[in-house]
Amino acid sequence: MIPVPTLHITLLVTHLARQEQVDLAAAALAQAEPSLAELLGGAELALPFSGVAHFRNDVVFVALAPGPHRKALHSLAELLCGRLEERGLLEGDARGFEPHLTIMKLSRAPKLRSQGIKRVDPSLYSNYTSRFFGEQTVERLDLCSMLKKKQQDGYYHTETSLQLDLTQHPLHRKRSSGHRRSEPDEAELLRISKRLVEDAVSRAVQQYKQETLQNGGGPNAGQPPGNADGDAAMKTTDANAATDSGK
Repeated sequence: MIPVPTLHITLLVTHLARQEQVDLAAAALAQAEPSLAELLGGAELALPFSGVAHFRNDVVFVALAPGPHRKALHSLAELLCGRLEERGLLEGDARGFEPHLTIMKLSRAPKLRSQGIKRVDPSLYSNYTSRFFGEQTVERLDLCSMLKKKQQDGYYHTETSLQLDLTQHPLHRKRSSGHRRSEPDEAELLRISKRLVEDAVSRAVQQYKQETLQNGGGPNAGQPPGNADGDAAMKTTDANAATDSGK
């Protein structure tokens, strides 16, 4: 089973071989913020999840229910793909986007494969094929590494994040007139502060490792820095996924 803190929806996957490419992708994400806000029109993007399905009987996922939110999510993914493609950072064909929430992956269970199990029996989740699981509002987009060590809370190593602050959009302000937005509570502020500190420490450690390699230190001396950055994925998560391991 996929650990709960790792749950996400992948918008696109590409290969960023060097730190310069990672930085360019991060800049592209930041620069896309006004366009993303315009695309959403000041409205929150709520995703309802319903039913369980599979890919080739080796990946089991909770499905995204039909509705206008699917078109909005597709448009969001296309916008990000376009921004990366403009910078020569998009590898492969990004078409055929099918948003889903993976909960089981046979490739993550080598012991089962060694026992000759090559498919997940549909009877294991047959009682949930029509179950409504709830709704999740998209609050943040992350540029994540699929190869670097995961964070302490179990979520992917995150190079950068874009918080979708729709309160700055004119349409949102118009809808919200007369209704004061509640201030974040102390726990939420603590989670945000913790995440900012973790991001800063992670970047400092990465920079130190790169400088060590450049100065001839470490077992991989002589190799170009950043080659281990590997694949990166743009994901949507909720605000607590990266900071609250109990979620």
